[in-house]
Amino acid sequence: MLQPGLQRRAFGAGIACIAGVLAMPALGALNKPELTRVLLAVSGRSSLSNLPLTIAAQLGYFESVGLQVDFTDALEEPQVQQAVGSGAAQVGAGMFDHTLYLQSKGQPCRAFVLMARSPQVALGVARKSLAWYRHTADLKGCVIGVPASVPTAGMVARLVLLRAGLGPADVSIIEVDAHADVPALLRQGVLDVISHTDPMMTMLEQRGEISIIADTRTLKGTTELFGGVLPSSCLYVTQEFMRRNPLTVQSLCDAVVRALKWLQTAGPGDILKTVPEAHLAGDRALFLAAVDRSREAISPDGLMPDGGPRTARRVLGTLGVIARPELIDLSRAYTNEFAERAKEKFRA
Repeated sequence: MLQPGLQRRAFGAGIACIAGVLAMPALGALNKPELTRVLLAVSGRSSLSNLPLTIAAQLGYFESVGLQVDFTDALEEPQVQQAVGSGAAQVGAGMFDHTLYLQSKGQPCRAFVLMARSPQVALGVARKSLAWYRHTADLKGCVIGVPASVPTAGMVARLVLLRAGLGPADVSIIEVDAHADVPALLRQGVLDVISHTDPMMTMLEQRGEISIIADTRTLKGTTELFGGVLPSSCLYVTQEFMRRNPLTVQSLCDAVVRALKWLQTAGPGDILKTVPEAHLAGDRALFLAAVDRSREAISPDGLMPDGGPRTARRVLGTLGVIARPELIDLSRAYTNEFAERAKEKFRA
């Protein structure tokens, strides 16, 4: 038995210990996001570049981290940038180069999880009107169609032309809207070339209507065209939002990285059971073929690849999208800290 003096000291120490435990927040509260609901602006939510978002939403990964995510769809990519930059939406889903462009306009935003490691755009020539095509210089005088909702498709086309020594005056580049009948435009000779995303390009390939001459659905094709891996679809927020809501950002990142891990092993049946029927555009086989064609582009872990941001800055400078690319601070355009934690958590 302890002596009276020792008993008093032990009792006091015990009370102090209990008081300390009671004063600490619960473990769950430490990881609880600052916000329970966020608005995420996205262009083309059903597109393959946003497939990880669809998986995270359908499998309840956002809810599992304590977040309700509301999506604003039917926006063009510039509108997504504007929504995030103005604060109309807290989170943006779009190309990584958005963060570089916004920084050049004095609206610093930061990407925190990467969904795609390449733009997933392909450039194809019509076999009917360009049967004689042999090399990119043959594109002179052609009409090239690009979807109005995918600025990256225009970037791919312009870079292919630039490498062939051709400029805007040597071709006609026209925008096609989301409801345009692209196959008909190619067959009728209205378009000679199309720069587009999947599943459109996979469909045209399967029908034998085009020959692919540049393909950023693969890492090899991306590196050949851009001189390096070009990070594409990501989630980004303003610097101020990230500073004020780091746990919310981490929760968003956790949900997306978990979806990325799921996609690494998901079979065709798993994908069809998870993706909403409306996203399949009435052709399940085509959708699965497009997913398989672009599977390599999907990020395995949400991390920004080494050299990717530098490639993006160089390309934007080459195409004149940003006047002074050397002034862009890449360290302020992205961070891997959230994805690294998520990767360790889910062993992605």
